[in-house]
Amino acid sequence: MTAKQAERLHQKITTIRGALAAEKKKFGAFDDSRGLRFFPTRYYVQLGDFKGGLTYLRWFAKNFPDDAGFPDFLFEWTIILYQNGKTKEAEQKAIETFCADIHLFDQFLGRPGIPIEPWEHAAIENDSFATYFDSIGKQTMLVDFAEWLTTFTATERFLASSSKYIDLNRQLHGEHDLEKRRPLVRQLGQIAHSTY
Repeated sequence: MTAKQAERLHQKITTIRGALAAEKKKFGAFDDSRGLRFFPTRYYVQLGDFKGGLTYLRWFAKNFPDDAGFPDFLFEWTIILYQNGKTKEAEQKAIETFCADIHLFDQFLGRPGIPIEPWEHAAIENDSFATYFDSIGKQTMLVDFAEWLTTFTATERFLASSSKYIDLNRQLHGEHDLEKRRPLVRQLGQIAHSTY
């Protein structure tokens, strides 16, 4: 990355932070319907500024505690935690990322993925992660992260959580009784947000 490209990314972060601060000042709360709050993590990863990214994520967690985020945002959060030596937190965020998109890790690691369920085809066909990984996935600074992720996704903890998550999703997809769906949804949430 050239100095000019880095400068542009820093400027984007500054602009977003300024827009969010202006919303808070104007409304007394954040009204980020544009989703600006999800973009800085990508820029921090592209810059390799993982300390800055962690500072941003602490601010994000404080100001948007109930915000689940998107798969790419959760993935960037995982990268930032790992790169800051926060391995246990990165493991938990990796599970949350998997629950947000069960195909993302396979795409990032360039390995054969979990078979696509019949109801997933529309989502997968419109997937834009190929472009996304071109922007961050080829960075040499992420080689150790990719190795860690490969190892972590082969652990008993991850395999148990991911298998249960996939099984519950299959059950949920085939279940139309509202009373039977509620506990399945609750269990799905527990997998994504459980801590070990």
